[in-house]
Amino acid sequence: MQHSRFDRDPTRPVYVISVAARIVAVHPRTLRIYEDEGLIEPARTPTNIRLYSDHDVRRILWIRHLTQDRGVNLAGVRILFELEERLGVRILEALSDEWTAGDCDDAAAPNLRDSMGSDPETLTSAPPTPPAPRPRSAP
Repeated sequence: MQHSRFDRDPTRPVYVISVAARIVAVHPRTLRIYEDEGLIEPARTPTNIRLYSDHDVRRILWIRHLTQDRGVNLAGVRILFELEERLGVRILEALSDEWTAGDCDDAAAPNLRDSMGSDPETLTSAPPTPPAPRPRSAP
């Protein structure tokens, strides 16, 4: 019985860093940066070699799309991923549908809001206030 790539478990880590980098057309250092930033978490072998799954590769492609095509910085990507995880909603897929249907604008916001639900607490809770800057002492 022959298995195709699509028959595999997408969460099973199978690609070493050089292969994963080639698949997504980035330098291996870029994948290490994404890991340092907390955007991906590849599995590790007992000898500490990074292994990437199809799920990891898909996530890297999302990161590349958001940073290269949509102008989102890595901190913004991290926030989007955290929102998806916290809300349990596929925000990026909803945005992708809006972007492919046309350019994402204010008219797309109600569709995204509908897909996220209408809980006002979730949608409007303000981020915590940053601490006040400390006054500088004279030299």
